[in-house]
Amino acid sequence: MDVLGEVLDGAYELREQLGELDENIRALLVTLADRAAEGWQEDDAGMWEARDEERPYLSSKVMCWVALDRAIKLAGKLGAEGRIGHWRRARDEVRAAVLERGWCEEAGAYTGAFGSTHLDASVLLLPLVGFLPATDERMRATIFAVERELGAGGGLLKRWKGEENGFLIVSFWMVECLVLLGETEKAERRFEELLRYSNELGLMAEMAEPEGGRLLGNFPQAFSHVGLINAAWRLSQARR
Repeated sequence: MDVLGEVLDGAYELREQLGELDENIRALLVTLADRAAEGWQEDDAGMWEARDEERPYLSSKVMCWVALDRAIKLAGKLGAEGRIGHWRRARDEVRAAVLERGWCEEAGAYTGAFGSTHLDASVLLLPLVGFLPATDERMRATIFAVERELGAGGGLLKRWKGEENGFLIVSFWMVECLVLLGETEKAERRFEELLRYSNELGLMAEMAEPEGGRLLGNFPQAFSHVGLINAAWRLSQARR
């Protein structure tokens, strides 16, 4: 379900470069927004493509919120002004559900799925997509809980407890979150640490061993490079 938000957010970020959208593209984006409005309550495999069972993953709900939020902002470009009210109602429902059901008092953080006590680094997306400011009390607590509980050493973060190695994109998400918290120097140090997990061509894999830095998983991994670029951009903005 998170893919709906990824596509609509991409269209929104590129709205000036895309110019006038043709009929097929407009129809596609409206269909994706409608799918988010109608199906956001469904369980899914989550962005990590879990193979055990489907769950109400927090990141999937948030990305449905993103799909609806960006569709509302793009409505004029999509010729869909008449759908704004429907999308806004659904967007507000998603937000209310995430704020109420995503927070876990036991964990002291937003957790990976509704009703779960387990941390998942995918919740670092919330401030990055504009769902909550990083400085929100609960979001700040979540960021530090993830850093504390899922830190793997060497600047790396794991996606969840029990994972042995660091996952690079979530590690770069932490850099961005620290910048948004105003901890720019700490973010820069973490960013520099993460640059060590590339080969002689500057290419990164999906994961890395904290000790030794051995690259693991899919290689080269676009996901990791997207994280690096976004973190670098966020740091450059903070320096300005």
